[in-house]
Amino acid sequence: MLIRYYIFLLMMFVVFLATMVTYFFSTQPEPDNIQILTDTSYNYTAVKGPIQPIPTTINVNTQWARLGKALFNSTLLSRDNTIACVSCHLINYGGDDGFPVSTGIDNLTGSRNSPTVLNAAFNFRQFWDGRSKDLAEQVSGPVHNPVEMGSKWPEIVEKLKQEPQFNHVFLELSPDGVTPANIIKAITIFEETLITPNAPIDQYLMGNTNALSEQQKRGYDKFIQFGCVTCHQGRNIGGNLYQKLGRIDTVPSYLLDDLGLYEITKKPNDRYVFKVPSLRNIAETAPYFHNGSVSTLPEAVTIMAKSQLGVTLSEEDISDLVELLKSFSGPLYRLEQ
Repeated sequence: MLIRYYIFLLMMFVVFLATMVTYFFSTQPEPDNIQILTDTSYNYTAVKGPIQPIPTTINVNTQWARLGKALFNSTLLSRDNTIACVSCHLINYGGDDGFPVSTGIDNLTGSRNSPTVLNAAFNFRQFWDGRSKDLAEQVSGPVHNPVEMGSKWPEIVEKLKQEPQFNHVFLELSPDGVTPANIIKAITIFEETLITPNAPIDQYLMGNTNALSEQQKRGYDKFIQFGCVTCHQGRNIGGNLYQKLGRIDTVPSYLLDDLGLYEITKKPNDRYVFKVPSLRNIAETAPYFHNGSVSTLPEAVTIMAKSQLGVTLSEEDISDLVELLKSFSGPLYRLEQ
């Protein structure tokens, strides 16, 4: 009798566990699982050194890009028609919104600083925690996020179909017309054009020795000497690896409010690990860090040198590095009309 009783309890536990698993998955949002391929390509130029210049020309489908620009600026992507991509990513002002955290539908606020969309095509992953593998996968994040746009693709598709101009352009570009895949494709292609070539640092790397001031040249030497380039290199001067915040030394407590990649993986070693942000246009994207708690570049440089490199900078060092960072800003690439 006792054995039967334990078997009965075991069976009940299995049924309970199966029920809970079924309930859990039934309450999770369905993944988009939309595969997007674009034909966008860049004409790269390689130079000697840790930082590489941004390409000056793009091969891109301008019709899809123009549609993507219209969608990027459309509030129809949000549940209540109040928020557009551009609400948090001001393309002509650094590609972010200038606030510590952004405001979405119903005046709700997020918990992380809005990263710049400029040059995001060169990031190896998207979002601070790198949870999206590319721009196309990233698009759905803000659309579905309940404190950002709080919408769903079927709702968006119906709204866009009711707009004659949108419906017409979609049908011109694809026999499928307005679909989630085509919306994502258009926005992705537009975002692939949001690059800032010909920054002073790029001109300098390409051989124009007058593109940087003498102070900026000192800053560049120190940027390499101190080891900043161990994390901030490549075409995006960052954005191509993960790194732990507080790698060498402690960081201010107000930067430890977010566990970063750990929230995705639950691996202890991923606590306070974030995607290294790009330093492109960094002078235009204050405030800084994942929670937007640092308002100035000198403060950000001081914190990073101490916590990531174990270096205490002099006032001259800070000034030289900040001037160098200003040279990382370039003009926005303009689509052909």
